[in-house]
Order: sequence, then structure tokens, then C-alpha cells
Amino acid sequence: MPYAVDFTTVSTVGLESSPVADALAGLRANEARYFKNKYDHVFTTWPANEVPETVEWVHRILKEERDLEIASRPLEATAFEVDGIRMAYVFYESGLSINVMYTIEDGKKRAVGFKLSDGMDVPEELAERFKFARQKSKLAGTIRGSFFVIKGEY
Repeated sequence: MPYAVDFTTVSTVGLESSPVADALAGLRANEARYFKNKYDHVFTTWPANEVPETVEWVHRILKEERDLEIASRPLEATAFEVDGIRMAYVFYESGLSINVMYTIEDGKKRAVGFKLSDGMDVPEELAERFKFARQKSKLAGTIRGSFFVIKGEY
């Protein structure tokens, strides 16, 4: 069942099994606020098992670009297009959020972003390969993030 993320009243709906559910909900709400303010887009997520094509697309890019496999279970996912950019998000039980930004027309902006919820450790599969910068968020506390540029076609 889809969930239109409310960034004024942060909820853990769909994320309850995460040990950092409150922080992950704040991270999700932070993304929802960004897309509402910048693109007037309502950020809506689905249980990951209801949108396997989105999870598989993100996992395929991770595998083919960096030989990465995420150990944590995906809880929620979403995919949409705004301003000519295909976006996909997967929110994991560990508190990790992965997003793919994939410009459709010109191929200029294509990247994978990682965000870690406040209070979670860096996942083992990412620890040695990425450096994480810190960012403060009223909704999510301290977010640690990193990214890599996508080189292939997906």
C-alpha cells in the first residue's frame, strides 16, 4: 500500500522494523520535503516487495558499477520522474537510504547516493570504499552521505 510521506508530521509507517526507525523516518521525510519544495512532487513510497522492479534496478546499478551488494533488507522503495530526471529510492532496515539520480535526455547527471540515518553504523559493504560527509537536518538529525557517478547505461 503506498504511503505519501508527510514531512510535517514524521511517521515511522513502513519502517517500524528498523532499529533506527525514528531517524530513518526523519531521513525519508527530509527527502519528501526536498522534492515537494523543489519540484512540487509528493514523495510516495511502497513496501519494497510491492515494487521489486525499482529495488532490482537500484541493486543492478550497484552490482554492475561497483560490485556492491547491500546486506540489509529493503523496507520501502519509490521511483518517479521529475524535470527529466528518473529518481529511485530504497530505504533499508539498517537505516541506509540509497537513491539513484538518472538524467534521461542528456546523460549528464547520473549518480548513486548513500545516506545513513542518525545513529547507524556505516554498513560493512560501504565502510572501506566510501567517505561520508555530515549534514544537519531538522527532520533527520545528522545525516551522513556519500555518492558515486554512474558510468554505464541503465
